[in-house]
Amino acid sequence: MSLASTDLFSLGLDDHDRLNKELGGGIPPGSIILVEGDYGAGKSAMSQRFTYGLCQEGHDVTYLSTELTVGSFLDQMHSLSYDMVDHILDENVLFLHADIGDSNTFSGTDEPQERKELLRRLMEAEVMWDADVVVIDTFDAILRNDPKFEALVRNNDERQAALEIISYFRDIISEGKCIMITVDPSTLDEEAIGPFRAIADVFIELEMIEVGNDTRRQINVLRFAGMGEQVGDTIGFSVRSGTGIVIESRSVA
Repeated sequence: MSLASTDLFSLGLDDHDRLNKELGGGIPPGSIILVEGDYGAGKSAMSQRFTYGLCQEGHDVTYLSTELTVGSFLDQMHSLSYDMVDHILDENVLFLHADIGDSNTFSGTDEPQERKELLRRLMEAEVMWDADVVVIDTFDAILRNDPKFEALVRNNDERQAALEIISYFRDIISEGKCIMITVDPSTLDEEAIGPFRAIADVFIELEMIEVGNDTRRQINVLRFAGMGEQVGDTIGFSVRSGTGIVIESRSVA
């Protein structure tokens, strides 16, 4: 049975784009949202669109970035016409920069005991989980740079590596909160990303398709539990400077 639209966390901006409508009126409370896409597919832009729209609708959001500082976050949001300055000043959004160090792969030269246990620190950062919605962009960078997760993966125990953080996520969403994580699937083994795909209530794939000389982007909705109105399986979109996310009416061949 579909949820009433009033039970959803609306993504807002109905007069700006059609994303909220295309996704059935919002995201269901108490859900884990997984957004997958290769480099350049629009994961960060989509995360930022979700964040701004949710704030505009009166929801509190924590945005954790592995790439952006608060200054570059505000600049990027402004370039997409998502002005976050007031929301940050009003404490509607908590922006956090995840310091994952210099290494961005499993082959880093640092010894594991000298590297930060990122997942443990993530779970212990209680203040970031107070918001209605927590956005982690990009989650795979945290997984790849956590020495404990890496050690388990090296021992072919990927499912056990994911179990602890998944259990924590379930505890958080049991309070009616939402967690949105973005992942570049090309950076993780199938066995490592599989458990997160399995537990995601909303599973969205962002895809880039070459059509002649044109590169088109589309949202593939692979799973959407607790949807409001009907959600389309495939939604064309673009990312435009000065406008942000734009839903395209054209079909992607």
